Amino acid sequence: MPWPAATLFPLAADVPDAPTSVKEAQESVTNAASFIEENWADWLAVGLKILLIIVIAGVIRSVVRKALTKLINRMNSSAEAVEGTALGGLLVNAERRRQRSEAIGSVLRSVASFVILGTAALMVLAALKIDLAPLLASAGVAGVAIGFGARNLVTDFLSGVFMIMEDQYGVGDKIDAGVASGEVIEVGLRVTKLRGDNGEIWYVRNGEIKRIGNLSQGWATAMVDVQVRPTEDLKRIKEIIQGVADTMAKEDPWDEHLWGPVEILGLSEVLLASMTVSVSAKTMPGKQFAVQRELRWRIKEAFDAAGIRIVGGLPADDEDAGPAADPAAAVAPPSALANPASPQSLATAPIPPAQPVRMTKQ
Repeated sequence: MPWPAATLFPLAADVPDAPTSVKEAQESVTNAASFIEENWADWLAVGLKILLIIVIAGVIRSVVRKALTKLINRMNSSAEAVEGTALGGLLVNAERRRQRSEAIGSVLRSVASFVILGTAALMVLAALKIDLAPLLASAGVAGVAIGFGARNLVTDFLSGVFMIMEDQYGVGDKIDAGVASGEVIEVGLRVTKLRGDNGEIWYVRNGEIKRIGNLSQGWATAMVDVQVRPTEDLKRIKEIIQGVADTMAKEDPWDEHLWGPVEILGLSEVLLASMTVSVSAKTMPGKQFAVQRELRWRIKEAFDAAGIRIVGGLPADDEDAGPAADPAAAVAPPSALANPASPQSLATAPIPPAQPVRMTKQ
């Protein structure tokens, strides 16, 4: 079968010009080589600059994190050095110091890493001649959106940071946070864990704490009110209470719990049946309730030995109840109608007796 001539022998216009194609390829290679030759120095400079930025950022981040870790370890070691001593038991809580320093160190490390790496990323983009204005605008819009969406989380985190920085409370403190109260067993950047008086554990978000009452900082006050009869000798009562306080202040462990002399404030209330003597003592934080119980116990024993009765509530003896009540006081007065000879009784008409009814047959 004969093939068409156009198929076997293409037209001259369809055959590429070999010299022209080679010339164009040569020009392309020449242009590429010249472009590379003109820009390789800039590319190398930019690459070295980016590499230098990354290396410097990594070195600075590592140095800063190690410095912060060393500082935190030094703070913990200083707290552990006095732990177990009398001074350490009074002034230093090692676990509180450890958790506080760990939380502060975590925040500082995170902030340092964010600042260093963020600055390095911006410098790398600037070295690549990328316009940062749209990127920064987009990041700002995204930050605002995230802030509105997670405002509670941001509030909790910021409240926790400032709480830890200001050392408002720590592990071992007894606090009243409004929404819950108890002993602090764990402090976090978002949640504070409390153990209540009945053993329950409260997880309180830091952003929900509007006010904090720390019952473990500084010192506490033990207040004891003693009610006695108003006929007792005040000077004798004062001498007995003062003797109890002096004896208690010399005994262990009350000599450490009491941070000042026991003061007799005087009469806080005077009534017809009793008078109240107020006693106050400055104590170690958290030990005021134990001091109150011990003071009441010793004062009661001393008063019993001296024959002084503590009054309050219902009377204990019949003599304190006053004279016996008249048994006829609750009986109603006699009526005039009860006397048949009274004019009222004589004026009344007696009720006639009822007549029997007889049934008759019809």
